[in-house]
Amino acid sequence: MTALQHEHPRRVPFTVVDEVTRHCLHPRVPETVHIEVHLPGRPDPARLRAAFNEALRRHPRILMREAPGPWYRRRYEWELTHHPDTEVVTFPPPTPHALTEARTRALSHAPPLTLSPPVRLEVIDHVLLLTINHTALDGPACLRVLATAAEIYGGQDNSPTTAPTRAPAPTTPQGRPDPTPRPGFAPVARVAQGRPTSTTANGMLTADLPLPTRPRDAPYTVNDQLMVATARMIATWNREHGTPPRPMRITMPVDDRSRGLDMPIGNGTRLVEVPYAPEELTHPDIPALLRRTALRTRTLKALPRPQLGHGAALLTAPVLPVSLRAAFTRALRRTAAPWTSTTLLSNIGRVPYPLDFGEGAGRATAVWFSAPARMPRGLTVTTASTAGRLHLALRWSGVLLGAADGERLRDLFAEYLDATSGENT
Repeated sequence: MTALQHEHPRRVPFTVVDEVTRHCLHPRVPETVHIEVHLPGRPDPARLRAAFNEALRRHPRILMREAPGPWYRRRYEWELTHHPDTEVVTFPPPTPHALTEARTRALSHAPPLTLSPPVRLEVIDHVLLLTINHTALDGPACLRVLATAAEIYGGQDNSPTTAPTRAPAPTTPQGRPDPTPRPGFAPVARVAQGRPTSTTANGMLTADLPLPTRPRDAPYTVNDQLMVATARMIATWNREHGTPPRPMRITMPVDDRSRGLDMPIGNGTRLVEVPYAPEELTHPDIPALLRRTALRTRTLKALPRPQLGHGAALLTAPVLPVSLRAAFTRALRRTAAPWTSTTLLSNIGRVPYPLDFGEGAGRATAVWFSAPARMPRGLTVTTASTAGRLHLALRWSGVLLGAADGERLRDLFAEYLDATSGENT
């Protein structure tokens, strides 16, 4: 490397998702993603640190920090670095509350954007807890880096498995696709307020549930079952809290990236919104609701669309200085709050990598993710499946819900997910 290359690292413009997230950062509500991997054994600290640092080098796009610039610059840029600016892998003292404290840090302290890479990995006994600054990276990208670290550490093949195929598209009895409800300009349902903790920080509850079953030829997927369970959970919660029924929209990330070593690292998902009419969520015909949901998710996934829609692409066009675009974006976000989707369901699906760290540490037995839960949504639902189990994380804003509310929502989700299973439909 020449001295000139060292002094002037390569720069990469922020994507649309990066910029919009950067504009809307709140100092007391960190925008973090948490990934929690449970292993049967305890990894060796020195070997794990070396393996993770080597994985960073093999995925150099993760080695980045926000480049400084004047107020009148027209875009934010990432500065790619050749090495981490700080120690990424740490080993907190193994106290009885170490994991709880690490989870709290994951929800309340984002890795700074000014240091490369904007992630940290805490190792508590046999648990790996990765915290990601969501302005820079998403969960699937960092899971890819973890899989590479597992392969380096244990020498085991951690290649991704093939994604399952989907059954043919369902249709109405007349052979036409079911019409999707159009909420129009009516405000969408919000998650009713429970017993908040009077703090802007996020709270979280994780659960281990059985995977829902479905008939072999079912036209809907597990993701559709999760979508129905999420919608019915919120509809019942709101009804229990005296909230009038309203149209509901659930944001669903769609990730079209490959899962191999060539996977693009960054924020690579696009967001679509799955709508529901109020009467759909109280009707007892669950199979019909599953079929309609399958039609909607399939159609939405197939539509070509920018990551956050055409409006966001216009908002981030480098015409005005970023400082002016930031002020306009924040004002627009406040104005559009009544029409923001009800919640976000992020289903990672079956974790595509074995996450096998080899002899001693072993293969992952559970993997949890959680996505940020800022207002006005205030609640996110994130799922992944490993070893035949569903790992659910409910994450909420402390100004909206409390721990007891999370437990009630978990129970409702489990009940409605069970109702979508094959023997019940």
